[in-house]
Amino acid sequence: MREVADRAIHGAMNDLDLNLLVTLDVLLDEGSVVGAAKRLKLSASAMSRSLARLRQATGDPLLVRAGRGLVPTPRALELRGRVRQVVVEAEAVLRPVLRLDLPSLSRKFTIRSTEGFAETFGPAILSRVAVDAPHVRLSFLPKPDKDSTPLRDGSVDLETGVIGRMMGPEILALGLFRDRFVGLVRRGHRLSKGQMTPQRYAGAAHVVIERRGLRAAMVDEVLERMALARNAVVTVGGFGAAIALARGSDVVATVPEKHTSGLCEGMHRFELPVAVEEFTISLFWHPRLDADPAHKWLRKLVANVCSQVSSSTR
Repeated sequence: MREVADRAIHGAMNDLDLNLLVTLDVLLDEGSVVGAAKRLKLSASAMSRSLARLRQATGDPLLVRAGRGLVPTPRALELRGRVRQVVVEAEAVLRPVLRLDLPSLSRKFTIRSTEGFAETFGPAILSRVAVDAPHVRLSFLPKPDKDSTPLRDGSVDLETGVIGRMMGPEILALGLFRDRFVGLVRRGHRLSKGQMTPQRYAGAAHVVIERRGLRAAMVDEVLERMALARNAVVTVGGFGAAIALARGSDVVATVPEKHTSGLCEGMHRFELPVAVEEFTISLFWHPRLDADPAHKWLRKLVANVCSQVSSSTR
């Protein structure tokens, strides 16, 4: 029975021409076939045919002759307000947004990033959002991998990181800032004094981050060409844990300088004694959100904040 009903509803929807709602709205407003035809730039005969279809669809004459004019039936009077509302709402749905009303914008945005981004850039982003759009809420999620699925399925609005091979080809990107790896130790650590050499750096106790696609592995590749290797005494899954261990023990953490600066307060940072390429931290989003005014506003805000904060890091 349900299948039969579904087919009947589907058939009815196929037979329904929603353009007739606009025609009905104008006919009821004008009370004249000729007047409605002029407003819609149609011929009088075409408007008469549309009125005939409306009568058939509603089962009511809608407009009947009274002297030389037409008057609405009770059914037409009942429909007038409802039809006007539907047409106005439909036009609002299809009309491009000309101006984004940030003070009244109520929306939640989810940003996925690796450790350190929320701590480093989050405060300034929140401050700007609170001023521009006080009803907007933000959610920062951890980024354990480079899988683009969260961007595709809409569970994530924005993502930060380094462009990788696992990223979907359709994903859009905007470069935020250039970053580099630096060494990090607690205050008073023996590496905080004296000249840094590749041998001294490699021979110290290190906390190493084990995560697929992590660019910190470039440090090991450079050391390997020099017949050296980091003395890894402990491994962790992310920058946050590595920095915490370096803060509370004698291990050395190798982390992105700007990306994690919000986590490194009170610690000693030093340039690596080996040449490791800089890299670009980018902002990612799915094409379906590219033209969304609110999303465009947030992208611009994040980019501006990252530019300002990162320029003051070194």
